[in-house]
Amino acid sequence: MKKFMPALVYATVAYVRSPVGIFVEELRRDLHPAHTHADAHVTILPPRALSGSEELAMELLAEVCQSTPAFEVTMGDVETFVPLTPTVFLRVARGAYRMRELHDKLNRQALHFAEPWPYMPHLTIAKMDTEDEAMKVLEIARQRWSAYTGPRTLRIESLNFVKGSGERWVDLATTPLQPFPVK
Repeated sequence: MKKFMPALVYATVAYVRSPVGIFVEELRRDLHPAHTHADAHVTILPPRALSGSEELAMELLAEVCQSTPAFEVTMGDVETFVPLTPTVFLRVARGAYRMRELHDKLNRQALHFAEPWPYMPHLTIAKMDTEDEAMKVLEIARQRWSAYTGPRTLRIESLNFVKGSGERWVDLATTPLQPFPVK
């Protein structure tokens, strides 16, 4: 059963422009070429209708980002959200609590939304059309991830506020977090 989503929704993501992001985009291109339009990203606020204006949402995002230090997360195993949704993803294994804290700080005021599922920090590999397709992709993705030898750590240094209709997204604002301390 699919839930109805408004025609236009908003989300907050951190793009993954690292070897892990390249791996996921190449894997997606191989396993689900019809859905290669989205850049690799971790979602901080899943798609939602706004509880206020775009301007108020971007002000809240800027306020939270100004007081939040950049951080790192490490990617873990390949998993799936089946039977809730036929999505295959990389779980955030280390640093997930930082993403949850950021999610909770942002899910208020203009960005507040009663989400249908608990927030789970992850990087989507592919959202398939059926559970059977997701299970096939899950096995291939697990094999490829186990053979991946690059770094598994990501730096979360900025957030993107995006608007879309599910398939196509437009960046409305990119907001930096506090920079990493200079060593």
